[in-house]
Amino acid sequence: MLEYEKSGELKTKSIDLLDLGPSTDVSALVEEIQQAEPLITASRTEQVKLLIQRLQEKLGQHSNHTFYLFKVLKAHILPLTNVALNKSGSCFITGSYDRTCKLWDTASGEELNTLEGHRNVVYAIAFNNPYGDKIATGSFDKTCKLWSVETGQCYHTFRGHRAEIVCLSFNPQSTLVATGSMDTTAKLWDIQNGEEVFTLTGHSAEIISLSFNTSGDRIITGSFDHTVIVWDAGTGRKVYTLIGHCAEISSALFNWDCSLILTGSMDKTCMLWDATNGKCMATLTGHEDEILDSCFDYTGKLIATASADGTARIFSAATRKCIAKLEGHEGNISKISFNPQGNRLLTGSSDKTARIWDAQTGQCLQVLEGHTDEIFSCAFNYKGNIVITGSKDNTCRIWR
Repeated sequence: MLEYEKSGELKTKSIDLLDLGPSTDVSALVEEIQQAEPLITASRTEQVKLLIQRLQEKLGQHSNHTFYLFKVLKAHILPLTNVALNKSGSCFITGSYDRTCKLWDTASGEELNTLEGHRNVVYAIAFNNPYGDKIATGSFDKTCKLWSVETGQCYHTFRGHRAEIVCLSFNPQSTLVATGSMDTTAKLWDIQNGEEVFTLTGHSAEIISLSFNTSGDRIITGSFDHTVIVWDAGTGRKVYTLIGHCAEISSALFNWDCSLILTGSMDKTCMLWDATNGKCMATLTGHEDEILDSCFDYTGKLIATASADGTARIFSAATRKCIAKLEGHEGNISKISFNPQGNRLLTGSSDKTARIWDAQTGQCLQVLEGHTDEIFSCAFNYKGNIVITGSKDNTCRIWR
């Protein structure tokens, strides 16, 4: 991030180094950046070099981490719905059929707070990462609530949906919360004043997936009506409808630089779309059953897909070819994600295990065993040295 002053105002500008790797020649890279960026003067060269070297070190950190079970938390009396980490992984939240969301300290496994007030299942939960000072909870009671992480106080209750809320997301600036509902609409809410900003109307069946792009000016919704819609977050207007899948959508998201959209469907395929014009660029095939989850790595170079056929696959976003097939699970894989370094994948399965895989070779490096029922949620923290798993056995496990 560059900070600079322009006519007395403090501005920031970010430089994305999506090609930075452990073997990148830093001096050559700094020269390249300086040619393109007049803000970085000769006096700043060493400082920039140092920052990039630190980034390079981070890419290597924790990348060969072996995970050990640290804590088993009997989180709720009734079944869990979801788990989510804050950015650093210092705390995480669990949602449950018991109508509460609980906040936990990762280092000690202690419960920090119980967020009470919903009148039905708390299903969708999120931190406003990277800030991590607020939590949003979406419930089958048709409302979404916004909470303080520090005090557990409820700031706002967002009312307006006519059916269960099943997905939600903060925008990257943490000024809006978006909620997706079984009532076929999504709504945007203002975090400051608690008011509804827009209703996104256009789907003909429930919305089950929703996310913002990196800059926060677009929002994408995936629906059981087999379509995905891209919306302008500033106006609430529809930008594109992505039509091509022939079954329910399971996931829809942008890559980091907002150039591509990835959608996964119950039709056994993922599709890659050009985010600038809404055209389909490729269909990723090979799975023999429904796609249950899909994701990009942090730089947007790799795509991972998880299927009910018990396998996961890694594709190159550039060539759209399958690079590796992840085989070993004995049940469907409902969750998949990359670590931030991009060299590991985490999968959670109905076979009661989570697995860590090498993202280049597809080799299984570790099986995280111990849960006695299906794992429906699993995540890395930002450093990539903590994993949380949530299971239908009603426990959360912290691995580190």
